[in-house]
Amino acid sequence: MTSAIAHELAQVNIARLKAPLDSPQLKDFVDSLDPVNADADTADGFVWRLEGEGGDATDVAVFGDEWLIINMSVWRDTDALTAFMYQGRHREMLARRREWFERIEEAMVAMWWVPAGHRPTVAEAEARLLHLRANGPTPYAFTLRTPFPAPGAEPAPPTVQVSPAVPDGLGCPV
Repeated sequence: MTSAIAHELAQVNIARLKAPLDSPQLKDFVDSLDPVNADADTADGFVWRLEGEGGDATDVAVFGDEWLIINMSVWRDTDALTAFMYQGRHREMLARRREWFERIEEAMVAMWWVPAGHRPTVAEAEARLLHLRANGPTPYAFTLRTPFPAPGAEPAPPTVQVSPAVPDGLGCPV
């Protein structure tokens, strides 16, 4: 079994809401959740996403803070995740995130490799985010800007562009 099959990429991102989910300010965001999740479910390289009782994860508690929402998913690799993130409806939502979410200085996005078939828990995601905040990118928790190869994978030879091209204004600052 190759490491590409032996490991998949888990990602978590959390956001602090500027208003309640049922407010007029967040209507466009809430209305876009089902279509964007449907896009993710059919995207090349998509494996799994966290879902609460409503089909999205807006009702799943994270860090015990009712103003935080969580998105967590598993992908084949960073290329598959990046291809989904920066196109279509998801890209449109990313461009509008400042309308709906507070700007936070600490890391709100983390990635890590999981054994194929593993579905991460919210507690696991919280631990990865806290580790990233305390230690910066490591193989335990990293970002798209500072990725690490899957365990057992041969590191890719350096290229001129180390991380995927991130359109201006859409990338994670960490």
